[in-house]
Amino acid sequence: MIPIPKGFAFGAVCAGFKNSQKLDLGAVVCEKDASAAGVFTKNAFPAAPVLVAQEALEKSGTARAVCINSGQANAATGERGMVDCKLSMEMMGGALGVSEESILPCSTGVIGVPMDMGKWRDAAPKLAESVGSCSAMDFTRAIMTTDAFPKLAWARVTGLPGNGDGGPVHVLGIAKGAGMICPNMATMLSVVMTDAEVEPELLREILKESVDISFNRIVVDGDTSTNDTVFLLASGAAGARVERENKAVLAEAVAEVCQALAYMIAEDGEGATKVIRISVTGAKDTDDAEKVARTIAKSPLVKTAVYGKDPNWGRILCAVGYSGATFNPDHVSITMGNIPLFRNGQPVEGQAKLLLAPHMRRQDVEIGVDLGAGNGVYEVLASDLGHEYIRINAEYTS
Repeated sequence: MIPIPKGFAFGAVCAGFKNSQKLDLGAVVCEKDASAAGVFTKNAFPAAPVLVAQEALEKSGTARAVCINSGQANAATGERGMVDCKLSMEMMGGALGVSEESILPCSTGVIGVPMDMGKWRDAAPKLAESVGSCSAMDFTRAIMTTDAFPKLAWARVTGLPGNGDGGPVHVLGIAKGAGMICPNMATMLSVVMTDAEVEPELLREILKESVDISFNRIVVDGDTSTNDTVFLLASGAAGARVERENKAVLAEAVAEVCQALAYMIAEDGEGATKVIRISVTGAKDTDDAEKVARTIAKSPLVKTAVYGKDPNWGRILCAVGYSGATFNPDHVSITMGNIPLFRNGQPVEGQAKLLLAPHMRRQDVEIGVDLGAGNGVYEVLASDLGHEYIRINAEYTS
């Protein structure tokens, strides 16, 4: 049973955006104004719903609903895209009985294609009618595109002070994403909900900190989408209030949920068969550690070697070398599955490749790099890269 935070309900319908009979339009609706925060793509071509949602959150820091469609990205659609996005939220506001400014929009699909407003007009009242009769899983399926499986994660918090007994408080996170994945953030949409009471400013802090150690640390293919969005909503319906002094309790739960969803996105990378956990230590500073981790994570040669179960650690060494980080090559160490492969400027003698064979067959493949240059550390999750990724993306619009 998926624990739903108090104060939230879900809706989902088939609007025909995908030219199929699958659910493709969903909503999360709060029974009253919820504190709201968002983190968005850093792509220089943000989609219309990103701009509309940013504007709405800057004005109030609250929301009554999140509305997400799949099958139409409404990105690179110019002024028409902005008009269509606001009109679609006006339709949804009228159907739900809330102001259009209180609805946060998200879209996912093919870039550069205008929205079909006739389908929006038909679907808005149906979506509103479905709210309360649909499950969190229905909503999750409605926002999927090339995802192989729905992505949900949850956590429970106790001991928070409040109007009643102080708990429990629930956190539920839902996400979609499988391809065009590279921070900041990834080609992904996510809604995280809690029934704790949190002021918008504090909620923004919690979300940013959680995203930085979760969604901003996954790589599938090195591409950052135009629509990436993560929302965090707090209904306050549990009667437990989060203040700055007890922020860490809720922040830990939100981070746990975001990290679980981030792992699922890496696991579900288009055509992926493995998750690669890349840990860099001993860097001059955190920035250098991040450079090395991300360079390895985005290397097609490393990713295809992992896909082929080939322990070709020379490709890792090569990526470290062109990462731009500062280090002495003679001080670098490389491991896979905690098996030493390279140390003191030369290969480790022995049966390393033979020992690595069982590790390369695992779902999770671990790569460790110690630069021997300082105390900087960083970790990234990546997926491998195989034939299916090419097929999916070669045929995406055809």
